[in-house]
Amino acid sequence: MKVLGLFAGKARPIGPKNALSGIDKRPVTSVKVDHLGITDDIQVDKRFHGGPERALHQYALHGYETIIKRHPLLHKRAIAGSIGENISSATMCDSNVNIGDIYRIGEIEVQVSSPRIPCWKIEEKLNQKGLVQLINEQQITGWYYRVLKAGAIRLGDDITLIERPNTNVSVASFVKQHFDKSSSAASLRYLSDAKGLDPQWQEKLLRRIERLD
Repeated sequence: MKVLGLFAGKARPIGPKNALSGIDKRPVTSVKVDHLGITDDIQVDKRFHGGPERALHQYALHGYETIIKRHPLLHKRAIAGSIGENISSATMCDSNVNIGDIYRIGEIEVQVSSPRIPCWKIEEKLNQKGLVQLINEQQITGWYYRVLKAGAIRLGDDITLIERPNTNVSVASFVKQHFDKSSSAASLRYLSDAKGLDPQWQEKLLRRIERLD
């Protein structure tokens, strides 16, 4: 596995109200990464993006392929980097990346902490209604990393899986269970117990389990 794309951006206005957003990322050839992510990257809405638990975002090329199959006219716009991710790789996708996975990417080490739940800014950026629902339904959200070891990443760097503490909790299966209103308390507890899961997600799942119990 290799780093095929690196993306970082500044705060720019988006939408009819010109809300500031960091979703407009631009390709770069190398980046420095600390515990909050790429040092030259801006994440505006820290409620949903950024911070130690959501320091980096990776999105799968497979996700773009799925979007283009549904919306062929997006083939020039729905390209790597266009929904605000930081990292792109050819073979990694939501169904073969697990919550808690630890990877070495270039000089850094990261752990998958949670899926990214998409927001309206993706639809605004690509000028296509219905993308949020499509991304959720198809489990092509991409995923967030926490940074375990800081350093640099360059295009072409190797991505190596170091550890997989949860063998049956792919990002895709996590998202599917999250949006399934019929999910049992037992299945949700299994997700909440996943090693490396973002504590905010654990709390969210535990509140849902309490309501079911």
